[in-house]
Amino acid sequence: MNIKKSWVLFFLLLIILIAIVVAKTFTYPFTQVEKEVPVITNIPAGSTVSSKSLQRFAGGIRIPTVSSVEYSETRFEPFDRFKSYLTESYPEVFRTMDTLTINKYGIVLHWKGKDSSAKPILFLSHYDVVPVADYDPQTITGDSTAIVFRPEDTPLPPVDTIQTSWTYPPFSGAVADGRLYGRGSLDMKCMLFSMMEAADALIAEGYQPAQDIWFAFGHDEEVGGREGACKIAQYFKEQNLSFDAVYDEGGIIAAPGSALKDVTHPLALVGLGEKGFLTLRIKVNGLGGHSSMPPAKSSLVYAAEIIEKLNNNQMQARLIPPVESFLGKVGNYMSFPARAAIANQWLLKPVLMSTLTKSPASNALVRTTTAITMAKGSDAPNVITTQAEITVNFRILQGETVDDVIAHVTKLCEGYQVEIENVSAREPSSLSPEDSRGFQAIRNAMGKIYPEAIVSAYITIGGTDAYKYQIVSDHIYRFMPLYLNQEEQRLIHNDNEYIKIETFGKMITYFKDIMVNY
Repeated sequence: MNIKKSWVLFFLLLIILIAIVVAKTFTYPFTQVEKEVPVITNIPAGSTVSSKSLQRFAGGIRIPTVSSVEYSETRFEPFDRFKSYLTESYPEVFRTMDTLTINKYGIVLHWKGKDSSAKPILFLSHYDVVPVADYDPQTITGDSTAIVFRPEDTPLPPVDTIQTSWTYPPFSGAVADGRLYGRGSLDMKCMLFSMMEAADALIAEGYQPAQDIWFAFGHDEEVGGREGACKIAQYFKEQNLSFDAVYDEGGIIAAPGSALKDVTHPLALVGLGEKGFLTLRIKVNGLGGHSSMPPAKSSLVYAAEIIEKLNNNQMQARLIPPVESFLGKVGNYMSFPARAAIANQWLLKPVLMSTLTKSPASNALVRTTTAITMAKGSDAPNVITTQAEITVNFRILQGETVDDVIAHVTKLCEGYQVEIENVSAREPSSLSPEDSRGFQAIRNAMGKIYPEAIVSAYITIGGTDAYKYQIVSDHIYRFMPLYLNQEEQRLIHNDNEYIKIETFGKMITYFKDIMVNY
């Protein structure tokens, strides 16, 4: 009888527990997509972006502003040409705004507003691009004001068949089937030119902003921004400038299913911060000699053991505020088990974290990631080296530091003869607030242009110039209004990079809205 009562009590408690989980799941305040503001009906589409706007954008793509890791090795002639081209292409912008250059190639524009006492806002971009494999930008000598238009009767290959080669030369600025092709069309001359087009159009309408607006265009973001953004930010600091909001690249508008397969709405991912990074070189010592008489374990075997330890003992997974906010936004569109795990973290948090860490994309949002990127042993097949090397790259989540990661690695290497060298490092950025005018301006603009999109806070995985501007603002938002499907997302830094002209038109509208309604 006692056993029977115990089982009855057990099942009763189980039913109560299930009822609590279900009730919390259905009452959890997941965000609904709301149309808080009127939808803009005159959005420029591919057919209505003016030829002049396309001409100016394509001309900028045709200038091969490729930055080099070694700054002194950069070919600066195209950067000189780009600066001149921008001035010639937007004479009214440069006539209306105060302009200056920082460190010769950093471009700064100041658009004075009606109220100089109001805190200004700042728009960032960069005009350097990554190299193109097996392509020498010095061969580009054509007219930078020309657009290459594809004949309409020439068939265009499907998107999924053209990702490993260029349909048109990478610095051609070719326009074909509603797309503009070229290196930098996505990352990120599209942002620079859509800002310039927005400002130019507003100036033509006689508009003057309410508060001062600044623009800062760096020239070495792809290789760290030390000579561009760093020095521009320092200039602002010296001028005692403090910005109410700073807007830079980071998140995008991910097409339905391209970020999370269960979410049937576009996701506008606004980075409130970005992860830090640390690259360590671990030198592992051991016995060397001839390969005909190998020791039980060589330095390379020890290195392999350390690699396994690093891979199997990664930093603890955690939820930080932007990711918690993100889950609250997207949870309503996910399966019931996923919603239940989000809504009942008091009970199911281990299940939630286990699910998030299984996917590389979501795993990067919840932990400091470990990537073994390089390993080196002997230079000869019959020599056992006395010292092997491992290179490890960490992307550091907010709440942990460079020192925390080094301590973690040092502990895992206990018992081995190692030398740990810090090759390069940067702490995670601070996190900007979601309840701010700067974030709300993004939400309002997106509600007009992409009303079906879920606008969510996020954490940016890669590095941006925005990090350098923490010295002049606490409200930094990393978001580029680029609507991209999964295939198009892979074109960033890849072959056959292109942007849809309709997307470019909507970017112009987006920046106009921020400038007018901030």
